[in-house]
Amino acid sequence: MVQYFICKLNNGIFTVKLNSASVMKPVLFSTRLFLVIIFALTLLSFKCGSAKENKENANTISPPQQRFDLITEKQFNELFPQRDKFYTYAAFMQAVKELGNIKVQVSRRSLSVYQIVRTDKKTNKASIVRQDIDWNEPWAKVKPDSVFAVDYGDFCTAADSLTNKKELAAFFAHIAHETRHGVNGTYTDGLMLRHEDNTSLDYYGESDEYPQVLGKKYYGRGPMQLSYNGNYGKASDCIFGDKKILLNDPDKLENDPVVAFKVAIWFWMMPETHKPSAHDVMIGKWQPNAVDRSNNRTPGFGMTINIINGAVECSKGENEGMNDRIGFYQHFLTKLGVTDADCACSCGKMQFYTYTN
Repeated sequence: MVQYFICKLNNGIFTVKLNSASVMKPVLFSTRLFLVIIFALTLLSFKCGSAKENKENANTISPPQQRFDLITEKQFNELFPQRDKFYTYAAFMQAVKELGNIKVQVSRRSLSVYQIVRTDKKTNKASIVRQDIDWNEPWAKVKPDSVFAVDYGDFCTAADSLTNKKELAAFFAHIAHETRHGVNGTYTDGLMLRHEDNTSLDYYGESDEYPQVLGKKYYGRGPMQLSYNGNYGKASDCIFGDKKILLNDPDKLENDPVVAFKVAIWFWMMPETHKPSAHDVMIGKWQPNAVDRSNNRTPGFGMTINIINGAVECSKGENEGMNDRIGFYQHFLTKLGVTDADCACSCGKMQFYTYTN
């Protein structure tokens, strides 16, 4: 005869198995049962694995990522009916997904001394991808660091559905304008160009951190027409964790559609020294300070024009470039089934940004 004694301890169950001979020896049985219970309780008091192993296991768990589901392939194709076949819905969605696994923390000391920490959210691995040579100089530490974080998974997912769609319409409006090559006012000719028409321009700026690679040109490429070696290097640091990838091969933006869309999203999400990001403007996170108000900068689509191309299109009254962006925005809002009655779309009276304000 086999006896089973089942005890429930701390929501766990263990079973004590005794043979029939044990039943005939009550004293011995009681002692054995007592020892078994003590042994089981001792085992239950330990956690499996060492603390280091538990920490490592926790660090390998991917955090939940916000879901981007605002547009179908059919809608994408309808929004960009004349697009270069290089720009596909699949490439756009892949870029959103992959870049969504990255976040960065940007710290600034003095006026222009930076450190960028890049984190892969899938592994929780963080690494310093940029630290300027003067970072630890005493004069750079006089004022507290200015720190901001960018989570690329927040692209068109950080707010309610209506706000997210407005942000997507604004993003699409800018990349459509930057890459259009058709008839004015039709709003069907976005994403037609992989690079700007004039590729003879050098777009070279002095930069200790992101120097020009000999023989490479950094003219406008991709959906946002990214230009200048400084932008290529910084985008490469944040996206790939290595500035050399795009500095050495800027043509990736016109040869790899996923990279092209990643760079456009990076530009959209990234604040600059005095500028907010277009993302923060469209979700209502950015609010003007006293300097902004004195320069007529207000929340709305017009502010995103100021961020992207303010020196050319803002503070100049009505102009073709600004109005074309506004037209695309309103067109895409309609196509996505949303409205933005108080869009503050114009930047005609806004002062554009300079290096100091």
